[in-house]
Amino acid sequence: MEENKKEILNNTAATEQVMAAEMGEPTVQTGAGEASVAVAVSMDEAKAENKGEFISDNVRIVSPMKLVLKRFFRSRLSVIGLVMFLAVVIFSFLGPAFISWDEDEVDYSQAQRILYEFQYYEDGDYYTVSINRPDNLNSHAPAFTYGVNKDGKKALHLLGTDKTGYDIFVRLMYGGRLSLMLSFLVVLVYTAIGIILGGLAGYFGGWVDMLVMRLVDILNCLPSLPIMLILGAFFDGSGLDEGMRVYFMMGVLTLMSWSGTARLVRGQILFLREQEYMIATDALGFSPVRKIFKHLVPNVMPQLIVSMTLGLGGTILTEASLSFLNLGAPPTVASLGRMVNAAKEPLILSSYVLDWLPAGLIIILAVVAFNFIGDGLRDALDPKMKR
Repeated sequence: MEENKKEILNNTAATEQVMAAEMGEPTVQTGAGEASVAVAVSMDEAKAENKGEFISDNVRIVSPMKLVLKRFFRSRLSVIGLVMFLAVVIFSFLGPAFISWDEDEVDYSQAQRILYEFQYYEDGDYYTVSINRPDNLNSHAPAFTYGVNKDGKKALHLLGTDKTGYDIFVRLMYGGRLSLMLSFLVVLVYTAIGIILGGLAGYFGGWVDMLVMRLVDILNCLPSLPIMLILGAFFDGSGLDEGMRVYFMMGVLTLMSWSGTARLVRGQILFLREQEYMIATDALGFSPVRKIFKHLVPNVMPQLIVSMTLGLGGTILTEASLSFLNLGAPPTVASLGRMVNAAKEPLILSSYVLDWLPAGLIIILAVVAFNFIGDGLRDALDPKMKR
């Protein structure tokens, strides 16, 4: 009889939690430790009532979100990562509004840097000849020099120009914007695919689980970089518009990257579907779609947020690698990887450091920022972490 009473009470509590979730109220799973705390609190309340006071008057209720934010901002590395990320976002998206140069604008004013000079002897006199090449292109201009933009106005080159006459500073902004936009788009799409397929595999099991997991195993066996190289050669031969090539490449990368998310979601749902509140959803007659996306997936979101944050850094590196191999954005589109690619020329590597070093630093800054934020979120969302 006692065991039956306990089972009835547990099922009733689970049903109440499910109904609270349906109403949008927070649900909390209680255990033996929490029950003892509740008894202690009730005894304190009884004592306080005799004195005309209530313990609730001296207790501040903190929501789970506030607890997570408090743990996150308590970590110095998390705050540093967040500041670095915001700095890159502001620089990339708001910076071009304050610069007089466009992404694909070439400075055709007279060159300001002497590429080389030589002397020769004629008729008893020495002559020194200084050569700028080309004369109608302001290439490799030093930092903090001026050029003439398309409006015919004099404009400042904060970091100078590259060998094609593009302003380096504004190309850094647009390159960072491209990397951030592509990385967020790729991560959101492959996370959505992983949630759907992983949720179906974990909930239904059987042949659905077998099919999805074998597909995941096949994708994990495919070498991504050689496939990208083959596709790049194919796109070159097919005459595909260079402006669209980077989006095709990132689309292929998305289709090859959802396997990790699917494994994560499947593993969590296999555990969560046996919980009591899921048994209560069966008793209430909820549909499988409602169970998966309203009661199971929200409980996997902390792990997914951490996975997405860490995946952003890897996606930025992949996009930069593709552009470095000339498989990404065309030359007219600013890309951090293509800017680093200029360092393959020995003259630029040794003499024109500003052509490639700032782009590499921004890539490092963005990747480190996402890793710091991901580590901070992982610790903040872990209920077992105590600091």
